[in-house]
Amino acid sequence: MTKESKLLTVIGATGIQGGDASKALASKGVEMVLADWNDEKTLVKAFEGSYAIYAVTDYWAGFMTQSVEGLIDIEARQGINLAKAASQISSLKHFIWSTVPDNVKISGGKHSIPHFEGKLKVDEFIRQDRDLLSKTTFLWVGYYGTNIILPMIVPNLLLFPVSDDTPITTVGDPRVNTGIYALAIFNQPQLTIGRIVLAQSETKTTREIINLWSQVSGKPADYIQVSLDHYDNLWPKWGREIGLMLQFWETVREKSWTADEPVLTKEHLNISGLIEMKEIFSSLEWS
Repeated sequence: MTKESKLLTVIGATGIQGGDASKALASKGVEMVLADWNDEKTLVKAFEGSYAIYAVTDYWAGFMTQSVEGLIDIEARQGINLAKAASQISSLKHFIWSTVPDNVKISGGKHSIPHFEGKLKVDEFIRQDRDLLSKTTFLWVGYYGTNIILPMIVPNLLLFPVSDDTPITTVGDPRVNTGIYALAIFNQPQLTIGRIVLAQSETKTTREIINLWSQVSGKPADYIQVSLDHYDNLWPKWGREIGLMLQFWETVREKSWTADEPVLTKEHLNISGLIEMKEIFSSLEWS
């Protein structure tokens, strides 16, 4: 590594978020190391000399074999390990933590989403560490636009346990757009450190999403609202997990991605070139 180069550590470099972040930053000449978030000591070793760290956990690993409570505990513990290790790195200048809004606070206690809970515990830990907080950007990544290819999304028919005017804020294609946001955040530390950034390409209602799919594919399509129990019966465990998130968005609507402080968006960071839903749909083959 040359004097001019800076070491970036990307956690989850083979995943959807970390993978694209690492590729985008590597193209700029950044040297990277991989780290395991299960062992704080190995994380500290992997982080040595890091100028910046991009940290993300994986709630979904073992989703079908572990209890929801167990998954929350594992994610919280791994995320706190990442934060503890990062706080010990004297060279660290910027820490991006991929997290989510406080759904319980936003909804006045009416909604609790399991795959949000562990991340929020890590948020709390970071905010109690003043030194680490002074180097941290909290990155909220919107709904993956690529989820349209999941088995839960049936071509010609979109079934969700919410009304068809429920707004969904999407990051578009996370495989590309997450890296665009990561670069913008790292390149503008004076703006992004200590702040929340929302990685999103657009907001569309559930009805608008299925209409867009119909327009792009040239096929008829419709939206049907089902109950949360019905949705969970169709897609055991996955249905309830995703359904709870959708119902949160339905209830709080435009407040879904808000906090007590202003949230930075693509406009604040002068971001362009994002891959949106229409382009995702156009790139897929629909039989």
